[in-house]
Amino acid sequence: MDAIVAREVVKRYGSTVALDGVSLSVGAGEVFGLIGPNGAGKTTLVRALTGTTDPDEGEVALLEESPRSVGRDRIGLLPQAFLPADRLTARELVAYYAGLYDDARDPDAVLADVGLTDAADTRYEDLSGGQQRRACVGTALVNDPEVLFLDEPTTGIDPAGRRALWGLLEDLAACGTTILLTTHYMEEAERLADRVGLLAGGELLAVGTPAELIDEYGGESRVEIETAGQSTGADAADAPQLAADAAPLDEYTVEVRGQGLVVRGVGPREIGDVVDALATASVEYESLTWAEPDLEDVYLNLSGEGDATSDSRPREAIAGGDHQ
Repeated sequence: MDAIVAREVVKRYGSTVALDGVSLSVGAGEVFGLIGPNGAGKTTLVRALTGTTDPDEGEVALLEESPRSVGRDRIGLLPQAFLPADRLTARELVAYYAGLYDDARDPDAVLADVGLTDAADTRYEDLSGGQQRRACVGTALVNDPEVLFLDEPTTGIDPAGRRALWGLLEDLAACGTTILLTTHYMEEAERLADRVGLLAGGELLAVGTPAELIDEYGGESRVEIETAGQSTGADAADAPQLAADAAPLDEYTVEVRGQGLVVRGVGPREIGDVVDALATASVEYESLTWAEPDLEDVYLNLSGEGDATSDSRPREAIAGGDHQ
């Protein structure tokens, strides 16, 4: 059974097309990650799927019903913008939402799940930003929903708290909860999601497992060479000559990027070839790193937000300082 379905959904706000023929389905028990730039239409899609806004065209279904017909106790929703009463404590906030359902979970158990046991009696206004967000996540979990929608759930949460929340979501998914989450954290989508969809300009550009998307759209592994500050030898402007003169690099693509070079198509076993070629060509460099494609590269390549190599996370530092 598909727990969430969208078919050719279109949503307009005046002359702005927020969703332009979006179709997707999420199976029961699946975790689906929705990524994309600000203004891509992610929040609008969540609203359409939960029945808080109606599409202008197309169809949506939630648990095989119209979203507005589904019992509220079966759905959990954490919107991106959620401003509860400041003077309620964390426990009072979760207890309030528990009171909206006939068979809610114990608020203290929910607070323990989101890591707020020690702050249970702290007013919302006195919680840190990350604690506030975790309290809000708690309100979406208190009814033990079958389908959980989380719009940027870990925004403002520190890395340790984010990883703890990831563990909680993994446990929920393991127990059969269907989860659709939007996120700007590529590591979050790559870790949690069974499948990922990239939304940009109101269109769903690609859907697949993280591994499938990386394989198809992530680009090649590469060596990134920082040549800034060198006083002798070849510099970044000599990249074409480097490719011509250094025989070991003939099979690779060498590009100029800023003050350095990018050598594409280099696997981990070929890193030594690049180092040798730089020495042969008398290229001095400050750092040399090897990076393999990841979901961030997919995001940048498909969304057009920037050069996919510029913000990559290096996997292995090879050398530092000036070398020949």
